[in-house]
Amino acid sequence: MGKIAERLKNGIITENPTFVQMLGMCPTLAVTSSAINGLGMGLTTMVILTMSNFMISLLRKLIPDKVRIPAYIVIIASFVLQAYIPSLNDSLGIFIPLIVVNCIILGRAESYASKNPVIPSIFDGIGMGLGFTVGLTTIGIIREILGSGSIFGFGFVKAVENFAESHASEKVFQILSDQGLFQPASIFVSAPGAFLVLAFIIAFINRRHIKKAKKTGGKAETCRLADCASCANAMCAGKGKEE
Repeated sequence: MGKIAERLKNGIITENPTFVQMLGMCPTLAVTSSAINGLGMGLTTMVILTMSNFMISLLRKLIPDKVRIPAYIVIIASFVLQAYIPSLNDSLGIFIPLIVVNCIILGRAESYASKNPVIPSIFDGIGMGLGFTVGLTTIGIIREILGSGSIFGFGFVKAVENFAESHASEKVFQILSDQGLFQPASIFVSAPGAFLVLAFIIAFINRRHIKKAKKTGGKAETCRLADCASCANAMCAGKGKEE
C-alpha cells in the first residue's frame, strides 16, 4: 500500500505533470477554455495512460530495446482508438488522437512502466493521470470563471445579476453594472489567457515552495540531479540544478 500511495502522491503533487514537470503543454493551453473540456481531456488521458502503462509493463521483457518507442506508440494508439468518444471528440477535436504522442504518456512508458512491475505501473499511470486532470481542470475553472463568468457551464454571473436586479434597489444595481462588476474578461478564454493563468499558478506554487524551504531552513529544489536517469522531462536535458 505504501508503494501505491507513493505513486499516487508522486503524480498528483510531487511530480505533477502540468505544474511541476511542465509536460503536455499543448493540450493544457489549448483545451482548457472551459472546466468541462479540461476535465474531459484529463480523464481521457488518465485512462489511456493507465492502460498503456499496464500493457507496456506487462510486455517490458518482450519488447526489443531498439524498437521500444515505435512499440510504445502502437500500444498507446490502440487504446486511443478504443477510447474514442464522439461527443468528447466534438469538443476536443484533434487533441484526442494527439494523445498518441503526448509526452506524458510516452515519458511514463519510457521512464517507469518499461522498468517496473505491473501494479506499481498501473498506479503510476493513475497518479500521473489524476495530476494532469487536476492541472487541466484547475486552469479550465479559472479561465472559465474569469473569461465567461460561468463554471462547468453554469452562468453564475448571470444568476448574480438576476439576484441583484430582484433584491437590490435600482440605484445599487445600476452602480454595480456601471462599475463593470458583471463583465467577464474575454481574454481569459483566448490563447493569451491560457499562458497568463498557467504562469500565475506556477508562480504561486513556486512561491509556496520557496516559503516552505525558508521556514524549514532548507533549499528550494528546482530539479534533483540524482533523478535525471528516470526523469521524464525531455526539455531539461540535464541542465537542472539545485538552488
